[in-house]
Amino acid sequence: MSYKSEAEEITTTPRGIPYIVANEAAERFSFYGMRAILTVFMTKYLLDSTGAVATMQPEEAKGYYHMFTSAVYFFPILGALFSDWLFGKYKTILTLSVVYCAGHLALAMDESRIGLAVGLTLIAIGSGGIKPCVSAHVGDQFGKNNKHLMDKVFSWFYLSINLGAFVSSLATPFLLDRYGPSVAFGVPGALMLIATFFFWMGRNTFVHVPPSGTELFKQSFSKQGLKAVGKLCVVYAFVAMFWALFDQTGSAWVLQAENMDRVIWGYELLPSQIQAVNPIMILLFVPIISYLVYPFLRRIMILTSLKKIAIGFFITVAAFLIPAQVEMWIEAGQTPSIIWQVFAYVIITIAEIFVSITCLEFSYTQAPKAMKSVVMALYLASVSLGNFFVMGVNFFIQNADGTSKLSGPDYYLFFAGTMALTALLFLGVVKWYGSEEPQPEPEGDQGLNVAKDNAYA
Repeated sequence: MSYKSEAEEITTTPRGIPYIVANEAAERFSFYGMRAILTVFMTKYLLDSTGAVATMQPEEAKGYYHMFTSAVYFFPILGALFSDWLFGKYKTILTLSVVYCAGHLALAMDESRIGLAVGLTLIAIGSGGIKPCVSAHVGDQFGKNNKHLMDKVFSWFYLSINLGAFVSSLATPFLLDRYGPSVAFGVPGALMLIATFFFWMGRNTFVHVPPSGTELFKQSFSKQGLKAVGKLCVVYAFVAMFWALFDQTGSAWVLQAENMDRVIWGYELLPSQIQAVNPIMILLFVPIISYLVYPFLRRIMILTSLKKIAIGFFITVAAFLIPAQVEMWIEAGQTPSIIWQVFAYVIITIAEIFVSITCLEFSYTQAPKAMKSVVMALYLASVSLGNFFVMGVNFFIQNADGTSKLSGPDYYLFFAGTMALTALLFLGVVKWYGSEEPQPEPEGDQGLNVAKDNAYA
């Protein structure tokens, strides 16, 4: 069957948009729900091949958590290539969504290390592969007569991502606690199946932009393309350290929360439910920082994108000093309130806005016209690199007797110190980079909106 390859000349919202927004809300519930309980599952519920309990030590669980996250953010490179070179966005998204569903099925049916390995591998391929394609697929649906509606649609898209993440971060830990791993992993899997079905239902309403074939490589390896990518990759190497710290909110911070007083307003939260704080704070802080903080900073300094990122790096250091202090209290026999970790979430969410959204917007404007998707995939690879570093650290610090070379506050102080060094060195990159003037963009491009969406995809 042939599909339309160009947007309709209409002034209303494209007919395919509701299918994409519904798909994204369900998919984000699926991914964040599964990831929210992953560390707790590995340390409290994991079985061996005979069905006996065979849980991991905290450092081992953190290592595998970050190995998985690293893989999720590595596969966007392959997803972008398959989409732009061979298959197009629709076929890539649909095919990898089926792989994604199979991963959830494996987790729900097999609670052993084999099921864990198979499930996480398939989810990493599926989720990672569709990341660079989804938001670009949204942009493909618009023509010149309705491009003015793109801001509104990306706002819906952005809202669906954060709402899906918030609800799933609260719901799946509850399901794990009450009904066990099969249900807790099965519900996100069912949501992923629904997401795939919604996407398939919209097939006849979508614009299907064909792949560019070998032209992608010709333009990507041009002198202009290689120069732009080379400079951006230097920035990404430093941004990787931010992700090394930020993504520990789903591993080390969850394990720390188990030893804290988690009662808020008379209700005791589960350790992995604290992660729900982040998507809500994102919705709250993005407009505050965009319309109040940035204008204030521009009054006292020349606020470039790279300077925003540098500020975010230093804020991240402060965020990790809080759990370090919490560990000191825990080692003294005290039970600190979870409010301290909520406070740390406030600070690291502010850092995320300074670093993540800014870097994605910067990447989009600095990338040559033909390399937008490729550059976005390379940015996501910085998330992979950061998590790979954390994985390596956690596997290295494990002692044979189950103890850690970096126990208690020393673990957090190590990462805070590494981030501080990264921030100081990055000040040299800010001076070295030179002009931040954007590359020329085609008429109708909505770079900032696509970048903001990708920050949470």
